[in-house]
Parts: sequence; C-alpha cells; structure tokens
Amino acid sequence: MKTLVDAGVEVCFSNPGTSEMHFVAALDSEPKMKAVLALFEGVATGAADGYARMADKPAATLLHLGCGLGNGLANLHNARKGKVPVINIVGDHATHHVKYDAQLQSDIETIARNVSPGFVRTSQTTEALCKDAIDAITVARGLPGQVATLILPADVSWGEGAEPCSLPPKPPAPVADDAVVEEIAAAIRAGKKSAFLLGGRALREPSLLAAAKITANNGVKMFAETFPVRIERGAGIPPVERIAYLAELASIQLADIDNLILLDSKAPVSFFAYPGKKSYLVPDSCTVHTLANEEQDTTASLNKLAEALGATQATPALQKPKRPDSPSGKLTADKVCKAVGHYLPEDAIIVDEAITSGLMLNVMTEGAPRHDMLTLTGGAIGQGLPNAVGAAIACPDRPVLALIGDGTAMYTNQALWTMAREGLNVTSIIFNNASYSVLNIELERVGVDNVGEKAKSQLDLKGPVLNFSQIAQGMGVHGVRVSTGEELSKALEYALSHSGPHLIEVMVPESLSGVKRKVLPWLLKSLPKLPLPLTRSLKKKIAP
Repeated sequence: MKTLVDAGVEVCFSNPGTSEMHFVAALDSEPKMKAVLALFEGVATGAADGYARMADKPAATLLHLGCGLGNGLANLHNARKGKVPVINIVGDHATHHVKYDAQLQSDIETIARNVSPGFVRTSQTTEALCKDAIDAITVARGLPGQVATLILPADVSWGEGAEPCSLPPKPPAPVADDAVVEEIAAAIRAGKKSAFLLGGRALREPSLLAAAKITANNGVKMFAETFPVRIERGAGIPPVERIAYLAELASIQLADIDNLILLDSKAPVSFFAYPGKKSYLVPDSCTVHTLANEEQDTTASLNKLAEALGATQATPALQKPKRPDSPSGKLTADKVCKAVGHYLPEDAIIVDEAITSGLMLNVMTEGAPRHDMLTLTGGAIGQGLPNAVGAAIACPDRPVLALIGDGTAMYTNQALWTMAREGLNVTSIIFNNASYSVLNIELERVGVDNVGEKAKSQLDLKGPVLNFSQIAQGMGVHGVRVSTGEELSKALEYALSHSGPHLIEVMVPESLSGVKRKVLPWLLKSLPKLPLPLTRSLKKKIAP
C-alpha cells in the first residue's frame, strides 16, 4: 500500500471478494489511499479510466479473480484503446490452492492479456510483491499509457517480508528527429493541401496552440481523431474539426488532402467493414507522415516544426465566446445539446456518450466556457457514467456533465450509486429515445433491405420504456424527467446550483428516424458522385 501511494497511485476503485480481503484490510493502514466502492466491476474499471484521463496518473482497480476482471473488460478495452494508464490488482487463490481447481479458479493471465498486452504478472512471493507493483506502475504511466495487470495470490498478500519500493524517475519523452521535421516542413512548403490529425496528448491546449500557429502561418488544416481521450475546448482554445464517425463522411473531410500529418494518432479507418466500401479512409493520393508517435512529445515536436516553418510568432485562431439560446417547446436531442451549451459552467468536464443524440453537441458547445471533453475511445458502450465518477474524483472542484444514451446507461447504471455514496458533483443527462438508434442506422448501412418485426424488436427499448429518474432515485441520486425546453432549463439550473449528483432524464425522439433514416443510406451511397463543396455542405448538416 505504501509503495502504491508513494508512486502516486492514491485512489483504488474496488469490487473485492474473499481473495482480496487482506488488501481491503490494509486500506486502513494508509491514509493517503482513497478507496471507492463500485457495485459492478465495469464501473470500477471505467472510473479508473476517467480518473486517469483527468489526473494524468493512474488509479488502481481491485477486482475479484478472473470473473471480476472479466466483468470489467469492456471499459479496460476503452482504456487500452485510449492509451490510458490503469493498474489492475486482481486477487487470486492462494498458490497452494490452485491445484484443486475450486469453483472460481480460472486462467486470469489469459483473460488479462487482451487488455494488458504490455504487462501481466502473477506475483510469486511476498518479498517480490512491491517490486512487481513498481514494474506495473512504470509500464502503465509510460508513453504510451497502458493498462497493467498485477495478479495477487492470497498467500502472497497475507505473507510477511514485503518491503516498500520506490518508483524510478520518468524519462522525458523524445522529440521528433530533425530529418522528420524537415521532411514534413518541405511537404508543407510545397503548397499542396496538408492537414494535421491530432490525437491523444496532442489535443491538450499547448499542442493545439502550436498546431494552430502553423495553421495560421501555412494553411495546414487541423483535424482531431473521432473519439478523443480528452480534448480541451471552448472559448480561447483553437478550434479543431473532429473526423466523422460515419466512414462516408470522414472520406469527404479527407478527400482533397495531399499530406496527412499524424500526432499521437493513427491514419483513420472505418469502425466496421461495409459491403463495397473502403476500410482505410485516407485517399490513395495522400501521403501520410508521422511527426510525433505515441511515445513522443507532441508539443515540443510541433514547436520544432513551427520553428522550421517560421511560424513561431504567428497568431493562432481561437474560438470566440458564444452561447446558444436556451431551448423552448417540445424537446429534441438537438435542443438538449443547445441547453448544455447555454448553461455549461466554466471549467466543466463533459463526458460524451450520447451516441446519435449528441450529433450537435460539438457545435452547441464550441464557444462555451473552457472545458474538457472525454469520449468513447474504444467503442464499447457503458463507459460514460463510470468515466464521470472517475473524472469527478480526480477533479472535485470541477462540475461534470455526463451526456449518456439510454441503451448505454443501462450497462453501468450502478455508477449512480457510487456518485451518491461519494457525493460527487455530476449531472447526468440521459437521452431516453427508447431505442438503440445507432444500430437501426447500421442495420441499413450494412445492406439489409427488408427488416422484419423480430429484427426491429432487438433494437428498440420500448415495452416497457425505461424510467431513469426512478432508477436514479432508487440509488440515492436526485432524478427528474423532462420533456420540454423550459423543464430542462429549470432542471439544469437547479442541478448546477446544488452540489452533489443529479440525473435529468430527457424524453426525446430519435435524432435519425423516419424519413431521415430511410434517406441517410441512399445519401451516403450518393456522396462520391456529388461535387465536393456540396458533399461537405451535406456533411455539416448531418454531423457538424
């Protein structure tokens, strides 16, 4: 326990069982370690992910055997894809008990390797335990950040002879080589259309400012990856356009780019394969360059490129302060996003897992007071509410707004109980459209022409319609259900002026339904045949 806190691991999100009882008992021996109980392992792992995104250091999870780790895998997958540092501490049977193949015996290392490819270790002796912990932390907090899994047999935990270990200094991140910088500078100077694709750490303010200077001086466009781990946004921050989720729309954004310059990101690919469509979204005529990979310093590399291009004194374009009006009348998903932009507090943290209901969120918040946004990095839904728990614990003085779809909210609604228990300053906005709306769209995009009633029933959440305000109240969170702009405004004003957790259930129709849903697949197929200015105008209307 002392080894962990001395290394900066000061929060443990736990869902323990019998094998972890000695670790649980040891929590009282270390006042610097905060322990946060989750009622489901996916909440613990998602909270550790959200904490690390905002604290810039790992938290620990405490999980019970292979079954507990398995329950937390989806959000560990999201953390792995986002290169977020997490330390999993997984209890195991005592070493001498393994041979009996008891009911909960499983191959924990195999379960862990899918989300912890860089570090999985079963500690073999009490004497080696603290060194094993240091090795796990070193790997997790390095570049790129990783999920590290340390498996702790019960007898190793209860044994005697362990001595605390110290964490070695973290080496500085390297900067792009001179030759790479000059090659990219030459490509930009050649006058062809160039664009940055910023991801990971490159979406923090220092890197955004450095990239924006080059944009102002040399006309290089700025794109952000589709689902950023953490992006700093709002008034006073350079604007950056996110690559669209729909592959057809992303292809439009990249259609005339001759040089794509990567910073802590990879070249964009479609989320899924579709009949007759490309998976790799970079145009064949485009050259891809890597200025800074996931192990390099993005800000220093961009500053080096700016110096080579004579852009260090350029004035970057910044988002000007603006807010939309508060909404009125019957609610739609767009009006909810409008309300968020209108009421968003200074220095807020937005957790975006609104899925299709959040299509207008970026537009409605682009000039709002400065804020951070966390998104669904790995595509495994159920991340949003746990991420909000972790972000609120990492930044207790900052308000958190979690925008969550109704389907994804049901994956990890136990997070509401942890919000109440810890008194977290989180306002959860649940979009209740009684549908897995994104899957209705995908059903048609993969080429299904005749959708029967049985198929439709697998994608709707009607009969009965969920009541999230009552679910919230049952978990100790103040919850209300609203259906008009006026009711939403009143609920937001109340939530943002009263500390502690709140849930606002917004009753909305699907964002893409009826005629829109029928027209969308046809429109997406037609885009390659249309003039580029027209397709970009259509893209802004569909997914700005």
